[in-house]
Amino acid sequence: MPTTPPALRPHDRVAIVCPARKVSHDELAAAIAVLESWDLEVVLGETVAAEHHQFAGPDEVRIRDFQRQLDDPSIRAILCARGGYGTPRIIDHLDFSRFAEQPKWIAGFSDITTLNCHLLALGHESIHGVMPLLFNQPGGELALESLRRALFGEPVSYTAPAHALNRLGTAEGELIGGNLSLLQTLSGTPSDCPTAGRILFLEDIDEYLYNVDRMMVHLDRSGKLRDLAGLVVGHFTNPQDNAIPFGQTSYEIIDSYARKYQFPVAYNFPVGHEPENMALICGRRARLVVTEAGTRLEYAGSAVARTL
Repeated sequence: MPTTPPALRPHDRVAIVCPARKVSHDELAAAIAVLESWDLEVVLGETVAAEHHQFAGPDEVRIRDFQRQLDDPSIRAILCARGGYGTPRIIDHLDFSRFAEQPKWIAGFSDITTLNCHLLALGHESIHGVMPLLFNQPGGELALESLRRALFGEPVSYTAPAHALNRLGTAEGELIGGNLSLLQTLSGTPSDCPTAGRILFLEDIDEYLYNVDRMMVHLDRSGKLRDLAGLVVGHFTNPQDNAIPFGQTSYEIIDSYARKYQFPVAYNFPVGHEPENMALICGRRARLVVTEAGTRLEYAGSAVARTL
């Protein structure tokens, strides 16, 4: 069973770092104010405001900054400022040995799916949730509160309305997943994770419909759908199509593969590149219930209290 990092407490130090795309100090001002309102001390990594083309500094700078936060025992959580692209370039150069001795929460989504999966492969929970760049987005209040609750070890559970493509049923298993294109990128690498007996969640943005189909073909052919306990499908934001239409929506594409199996499936779940991006604890054992009335996802247990 994956280890659970200790819950945050008031006055803990949390770091904001940029393992992928660059971000400015001004873009993080709202997030810093929010975190300080949670009685947390914010530490900005050297990658904040660093630039190297689209990245937050060269690979070696992003590696050094993330490693420093991993190894610093005074840092109780690492929040990835934004996604974009870049985390797969540095993941194999990070040393998680000291982190394993004193785990801490690492949170993010999109490109940060790399870290979510890598940490689970190493046996640690992490948070797939809204990132500091998006803390002030309109309509994101519930997502932000869900992140706070996850970080501070408060109970979290979520519901979603019924969807025509849902398959009814109940499933239990560790939660795994994230951005579909990143899951494809990580396949066959040390960051890849088995899916058998687990609840898989998927989301993506700006993908061509034929590419969604191609990635689902790969998931299916590689056996990652066959033994799932359950499937949760979040936002597939801003889908792209060719001049000759593909002929199916993202959800219809996913359904064409999921229907080959018997596990419960929930569509239109509030996770992904939309303001309603609820914090999901990767590696935490969860219970998925899909009924005619809608979907409920809840966790067993809560974050570990830290001793003085």
